[in-house]
Amino acid sequence: MYLSKSIEDLVNEFSKFPGVGKKTAFRFTLHFLNSSKDENARFSKALIELKENIKFCKVCHAPNDDEVCSICSNPVRSKNTICVIESYKDLVAIENTNQFFGQYHILGGVISPMDGIGPDKLNIQSLIDRANSKGTMELIMALNPTIEGDTTIYYLTNLLKDQDVKITTISRGISFGGELEYTDDLTLGRSIQARQPYELLINK
Repeated sequence: MYLSKSIEDLVNEFSKFPGVGKKTAFRFTLHFLNSSKDENARFSKALIELKENIKFCKVCHAPNDDEVCSICSNPVRSKNTICVIESYKDLVAIENTNQFFGQYHILGGVISPMDGIGPDKLNIQSLIDRANSKGTMELIMALNPTIEGDTTIYYLTNLLKDQDVKITTISRGISFGGELEYTDDLTLGRSIQARQPYELLINK
């Protein structure tokens, strides 16, 4: 189809990217085919360094260049409030709203038995340790509004029910089944600001 195995191989690799079909993968491949060797070498170098140099913050689990990320080490950010999220994509989405000035905790996913993801595969123990640490006053459960997200929030709330920490969830200005990554900044920012105590929601 492509007349070249090298082109076909690269198209197949790009097709593995989320949301990328064969046509888009082919356009990416043509871009690199028409780029200079130096441009392609810089791209290859960036990919290699991504795997070799990236560390995961030992506090919040965000990918970064140091042992502790710039958010967790920032003395201006409030250590009293921790926003619990599924992934790094959600951290970026919330940061873009400029409405949250606390810290984050990346779970690395949500509980999903259908996908073989149980609590043991998530960053839950480190969250419990942070909830027990001195100064933590509130955990904002900012998980995607899905069945799996709600199940995870319920599980975490039960684990933390005896801890002296307030548990809130973001306002449901975000439609059920949606993802934080694709929510506009204004709606997401308002959802963070209008968060509610979790126990009020489950008792409705």
